[in-house]
Amino acid sequence: MKLNRLFMMIGAVLVFASTNGFAQGPNNSGTYYKDADGKKGAALKTALCEIIRKNLEQNVVSYTPGLWNAYPTTDAKPDDATKVWDMYSDISDFTFGAPDQDSGSGGSTEGDKYNREHSFPREWFGGAKAPMNTDLFHVYPTDKLVNNRRSSYPFGETTGEGKGSKYFKSHNNFSKLGDNTRSGYTGTVFEPNDIYKGDFARTYFYMVTCYENEIPSWTTAQAHTLDGNKYPGLQEWQLNMLMEWSKNDPVDQPVAKETPRNNAVYGIQKNRNPFIDYPGLEEYIWGDKKNVAFSYDHFGETGIEDLLEDVQNDEPEAIYSPDGRRLEKMQRGLNIVRTKSRRTIKVVIK
Repeated sequence: MKLNRLFMMIGAVLVFASTNGFAQGPNNSGTYYKDADGKKGAALKTALCEIIRKNLEQNVVSYTPGLWNAYPTTDAKPDDATKVWDMYSDISDFTFGAPDQDSGSGGSTEGDKYNREHSFPREWFGGAKAPMNTDLFHVYPTDKLVNNRRSSYPFGETTGEGKGSKYFKSHNNFSKLGDNTRSGYTGTVFEPNDIYKGDFARTYFYMVTCYENEIPSWTTAQAHTLDGNKYPGLQEWQLNMLMEWSKNDPVDQPVAKETPRNNAVYGIQKNRNPFIDYPGLEEYIWGDKKNVAFSYDHFGETGIEDLLEDVQNDEPEAIYSPDGRRLEKMQRGLNIVRTKSRRTIKVVIK
């Protein structure tokens, strides 16, 4: 039976064609994410956990000097590789190494020193525990004073207005600390600048995915950020806010920062942040697309696309499920069709 006739009999389908058996993921990731193919929702999150944890334990960097040595590769400004890219302050102009690097003293004023910030506070996972403590995907170089004022407060939204030590605004109100203004939590929160909110949202998506098996034991954070479960992993108010942050501040906007950093961290830790490689991936795990099967090499494509006429008229030889089982006929979800001319076609049946 010709493929075009087969498709006519199926109904609503999404079709993706490939001319070889070695499809490629984004950002030179190759087949890194292929084991997540066809997964959705909680199962997709678990599949991604297994992928990004696979090599991490064998490539953990040290706290000292590992993180300090990594930052010139992962967090240099694009216009000057000697300068630290700080996401907490707009006044800092740090040069890597001494004297700007935190040596245990100084940093009493903004712009004086930079240090190692656990954007996902380490007291939430029990302190200096590997690999979380030095995972470069959440430990950034930041202004020491702003970092200290942030302390271990969760991310949120605030005016920063009020009297007392729990209220703070960095230079030009770039970062703020104060009462949360979003519903669902009334405590003190730290609000990063709008241009980095998406970066931190995707950082948290990575953390609750990479460490989903540990989340149930991270009890100190459950009161405001985590829900104590592998899935969804985040409390509703926090998840809703981070989903919004990620949507409003897309990957590499307004400047290309996250993708180069993702690649640089991969060169050190041998793992990646899938939420950077696949903008909008969070929707497939927690959002409106959590019932849609993930495709690592045709992510986000919709409709009958890239289907050449000669492929459409090809003869199907075999049909497989995403886990490699031979199928007698197509099923709902992702189907892998192998043609007699040795093409591979992915068909997603709604």
